[in-house]
Amino acid sequence: MPAIALWAKALRVNQWTKNAVVFAAWFFAVADKSQAALARGWRPFALVCAMALSFSLISSAFYLLNDVGDYEADRRHPVKRLRPVAADLISKIDAVRAALALFAFGLAFPCYLVFRHPDRTWGFAVLLVYTVMQCAYSGLLKRVPYVDVAVIAAGFVLRAVAGAAAMDVRISPWLLACAFSLSLFLALGKRKHEKRTAEDSRAALKGYHPRVLDALIALAACGTLAVYTCYTLSADTVARFGTRALSATAAFVALGLARYLRLVYGKGDTGRPEKVLLTDKILWCILAGYGLTALGAVLCA
Repeated sequence: MPAIALWAKALRVNQWTKNAVVFAAWFFAVADKSQAALARGWRPFALVCAMALSFSLISSAFYLLNDVGDYEADRRHPVKRLRPVAADLISKIDAVRAALALFAFGLAFPCYLVFRHPDRTWGFAVLLVYTVMQCAYSGLLKRVPYVDVAVIAAGFVLRAVAGAAAMDVRISPWLLACAFSLSLFLALGKRKHEKRTAEDSRAALKGYHPRVLDALIALAACGTLAVYTCYTLSADTVARFGTRALSATAAFVALGLARYLRLVYGKGDTGRPEKVLLTDKILWCILAGYGLTALGAVLCA
């Protein structure tokens, strides 16, 4: 395998799609009449892109460190044993060196943002909290059942907050709650798949009871739909977007959740949510329907 492709696999570049959550605040602020001036144009979009890149680099740094720490466990996993570090295609010391470099580059933009916009220091603070939380996750919390998925979900909330911080716009608490419940749903689905296929690959998996896991998956799915529906119908959302038609997009959220549940319990490869989101044609159709409906609701307001 060429060196570039090898490192791209080690850095999990395909998982950078998770950081699309950083764009959530920009997506909704563009259509928000009270914040459109702050979000429209190339500069706000460029700032959000830079923040997403920062999260991607720091995430990749932790992927490398986790691969080094989980070296022995990964070698027993049917899929993870093929990772460059576990397969000894990249040495542990090289992985650690690369991780330190990624940390430096990942923190460069937040530092620049604070230098140019002292009033946006909370953007740097959010990324710093994310880094500390990931350190705790890598060192201890990933071995604690149920707590591990809660930490993953909290990381997506921090991504959404960081996107808002880059532009200095407001993000609805409803959206943050939705980001938490949706990411919790995806993380629980991943644990369901891992427990079924390779329970010995992750220390926390043995602490997950199958029935409790099923109940939490259902609860997270229902919570995501309920929170998002409440967001679209809230008085604040109607006032900011000038329409109640945005509530129609909740139907596509329900369809997306139902499709993913079908994959979770239909032996789909939900151990890699980013792959499912990129390759499942039905989910792509649902996402397209969501986007077109949301666009139509805003334009017709």
